[in-house]
Amino acid sequence: MMLKGVGISKEFLRESRGTNRFFAVQETDIALESGQMTVLMGRSGSGKSTLLNMLAGLMQPSSGHILLGDTDLYALSDKALSRLRCEQIGVIPQGQTVLHSLNVVQNVCLPYTLYGEDAHEADARALLERLGIGALCDVKPAELSGGELRRVAIARAMLRKPAVLLADEPTADLDDENTEAVLGDLKQAAQDGAAVLVVTHETGAERFADRLLRMNAGALAEVSPAGDSGVSDGL
Repeated sequence: MMLKGVGISKEFLRESRGTNRFFAVQETDIALESGQMTVLMGRSGSGKSTLLNMLAGLMQPSSGHILLGDTDLYALSDKALSRLRCEQIGVIPQGQTVLHSLNVVQNVCLPYTLYGEDAHEADARALLERLGIGALCDVKPAELSGGELRRVAIARAMLRKPAVLLADEPTADLDDENTEAVLGDLKQAAQDGAAVLVVTHETGAERFADRLLRMNAGALAEVSPAGDSGVSDGL
């Protein structure tokens, strides 16, 4: 399944400046395809996270449409959009989002338990084992390292085998070993059929990319294998 942004932009008002309008994301098209890992790079403040949040159904664009298959995300009710996001779009946000009152496997099962469904604990444990932290299923988040917490977030996002996996700076503050492992986990998700987008400052992520994009001042561009970039058009 493909996730597409068609003619999307995001405009904000800024009352304290000389001009009160600015575009965090300039109007663009983008398509994320199943089986492909797209890496989006750019400086802090360039609009990367804003673009990811629009694609995730978390921030309505100022113009354009976000389509998952034939479904226009922002034409749905809040309730329907939340359910679709839970079932079809795995999001790995910046920072730590675990619930410290729950153990690791309970945190991973949240996409099911939030809707009163069977927890699929056996599947969660198998996924955590695959990600290299199976021995930590029953411990609390306070006992985990930063790299282990990142893998918990990845497992939670992957548990329902979503069509789309969106990761915002998933390797921030990790050492080289854990960075390689996390990027490898995301690459495997793409190889398993998901459409994966990784927003990152990590230059080493380019090695894992099937497709490389870059943002600068809200403008999206595609980077060629040789490292040259062009203006975003029909991405």
